[in-house]
Amino acid sequence: MDRREEYEFYKQAGSQVPQGPVRRRKLPLTRLVPVRFSEETLEEIQRLADADDRSVSSWIRRAVDHELHAKRPA
Repeated sequence: MDRREEYEFYKQAGSQVPQGPVRRRKLPLTRLVPVRFSEETLEEIQRLADADDRSVSSWIRRAVDHELHAKRPA
C-alpha cells in the first residue's frame, strides 16, 4: 500500500480502530522542530522507518536519541 492508498484507507472511520496495546512515551513531547531533508535522504528515512514499522517522526526521534546516547561521557 503506498502513502496515497494509506491515506484513503485511514480516512475512513472504520479503519481507525486501535489495534494492540497502547504504547506510552516516557516523557511528553514538548515542541515541534522543523527539519528539512533532501529528497534522497527522506526516501531513505521512509524506507528504513517502514522496515522498522515506525513513523518517520518516530524513526528520526529514535535516531537522534541514539546519537545523543552515544555522545554522552561514560
